[in-house]
Amino acid sequence: MRFEAGAEEEFEAGCGLLVDRLVRWAGERGLPVDGFLAEAALEYRHRATVDGRLGLWEPRHVEELLLVWLPEQVTELPGEERGDAPGTLRTLLRFLHAAQLADPRGPALEDSLAAVDAVGEEHPAAMADRTRWGLAKFWAVTAAEQGVDVLDGAALQRFAERAQRGEVVYDQQALDAVMERRLTGRALVGVARAEPQLPVMLPPDGELRRRAEESAVVAQLRGLAEWVGRDGRAVTATGRLRIADARELVAVLGTGDKAEGVRSSADLPRLGLLVEWAKKARLVRVAKGRLYAVAKARPVLADPLQLWLRAFDACFELRKELIGARSGWHVESMLFDVYEEVLEDVLNTLYSLPYPMPWPHLRDSVHLAYRSGFRFDDGAGLPHGMWFEHADRDLRTVLDALVDLGAIERDRGMADPVFLDVDLSGAGDELPADMPPELVELLGNAGAPKDAAAQESARDRREELAAGPVELLRLTELGTRAVRRRLLAGGRDAPLVGELAQASAAGLLGVLAEDYEPDAAHAELAGWMSAHGEWDAALRQLTDAVRTMAFRARAQAMLDVLVTALPDDEGERLLRALRGDDRLAPLALNALAHRELLSPEDMSDAEHLLVLAESLLQFVELAGGGDGAAEALRAQGPEIRDAVAAALDSAHPDRAGLEELRQLAARALRTPAARLSHGRKHGRRVGKSGRKRRR
Repeated sequence: MRFEAGAEEEFEAGCGLLVDRLVRWAGERGLPVDGFLAEAALEYRHRATVDGRLGLWEPRHVEELLLVWLPEQVTELPGEERGDAPGTLRTLLRFLHAAQLADPRGPALEDSLAAVDAVGEEHPAAMADRTRWGLAKFWAVTAAEQGVDVLDGAALQRFAERAQRGEVVYDQQALDAVMERRLTGRALVGVARAEPQLPVMLPPDGELRRRAEESAVVAQLRGLAEWVGRDGRAVTATGRLRIADARELVAVLGTGDKAEGVRSSADLPRLGLLVEWAKKARLVRVAKGRLYAVAKARPVLADPLQLWLRAFDACFELRKELIGARSGWHVESMLFDVYEEVLEDVLNTLYSLPYPMPWPHLRDSVHLAYRSGFRFDDGAGLPHGMWFEHADRDLRTVLDALVDLGAIERDRGMADPVFLDVDLSGAGDELPADMPPELVELLGNAGAPKDAAAQESARDRREELAAGPVELLRLTELGTRAVRRRLLAGGRDAPLVGELAQASAAGLLGVLAEDYEPDAAHAELAGWMSAHGEWDAALRQLTDAVRTMAFRARAQAMLDVLVTALPDDEGERLLRALRGDDRLAPLALNALAHRELLSPEDMSDAEHLLVLAESLLQFVELAGGGDGAAEALRAQGPEIRDAVAAALDSAHPDRAGLEELRQLAARALRTPAARLSHGRKHGRRVGKSGRKRRR
């Protein structure tokens, strides 16, 4: 239910299989479905969202699909029948839940259907709104409206040439809007996929609230709001505290500023930062020459965790206060121009790492961002070094604020060996295979500059890391909580151990198989089983979920992660018990053989046939079913005939799957059945009349 951003062949196969099963399921129940639009919906989640989870549909996804993606991507030519996109989406959502493919962390089915109802009526108008169209769609419809056969390449080329000569009438205002959306990045084409994060563990909010209460910054922000009070405090014409009030507040809050001899509160930097921090956190505000406490912030001030989170979010707005030029004689560093992006990337990189990040590695990875975002003249030179040093000092200033808040903790020690293996210059070895995805994303060498300065920097960093203890950085649990909240708000996948305790058994196993490494899966499974009664009863729910999963490859993955996550030898014991189960024996035998717990010599002839049949059924699924599977079978050569015949003679419980295998093999081996139509049953994509709609 999720594919890598570049795994287009795998996605096409999986999407084709899902749509085939969806159309068949909907037909059996008389539900409306358009296979082409269902495929477009899955493509939207794969290609136009940061997480790519096909089974999770929040209201924002529903709205974006119906009002943005389909109007932008799906072409409806004049005179063509319009598909029922809201109806198809409702059927898709029902199918995902019925087939146990829906992500349990998403909304309930009723809420997703309500989201479709809320925006469904707006969909026809959005499809007709030319300003929402993609560029290719705009010109295709314009050409068709002027009598051009858009399926005729030569005719389209002649139309394009006429348009370039200014001989074509078109809606200039709509085209301007289309181009403006493309140039400003508001079009959904080319949305960058974010790698899924590793699961994290967090203490209960009560413990996090206690730790937030211990934060000096939280105490100072609350003290500032209390000092300001309802009546407020007078400020100068420039909005600053009067010097007498500022001196008093330095003592009240314990900022550490040296107030003696100071003539302006502008010369008290720590106090000034706190006041601006409180403003950005919406705790105080300036109005009519006075600084007031914000009345609506009282509940936040009373809850240390909410106050801490408010202060953390405000850090992204403190660019000027933290690293802005102090006077006209100073200039900002490179970090000033990319402050929010770099801060976000740094925090996302620290998030979920199993070991602390050494400062030299973090520093050099940020340097790569500068090299890709700023134009440098040839050579390294002294000015370049000064620019990087200035940006490094500013980054340390930002990190200092986060340390003071309690979001990041610093230590000194030896860097984990994994950081010695990563070459940021782009000219060294490949990244370690077990490196966490987020580290790969920010610190990877793909596309990194290969200039001499970057390579020299990489060598210097390796020597620095190997020489002795270095500064190490990691998120605190409060920092992890805050970053996770931002990741989720941005549509990212950020698993939390314990969040699946009330999920269905199938939902639990599906997420564990796709997102969790073994230790986190073990902890998540233990929590789930504790919440679902006696051990045997809970285990029976889990094996029943595998038993009823209609997709063989997913069922295998669910069983594999269950066996891996069970404690001690319980996994092996379960597999051996399932060896005699009528429905799960093929999966159990596969798992036993894969783990080398069962040799071929120890299998009976009947078990060999079960394993063969199971392998072929999963092979057909992974090839996407239909034409793709037939081609994949044909590519195996003539010996596939005997293998299929043997599988059909097995006692495999999936009789419908075996029948589909028989049909596909007959087509692949060019038996008389090969003369049957090769079009998909949902046929809205390819048929005798060509594509129904275009993207």
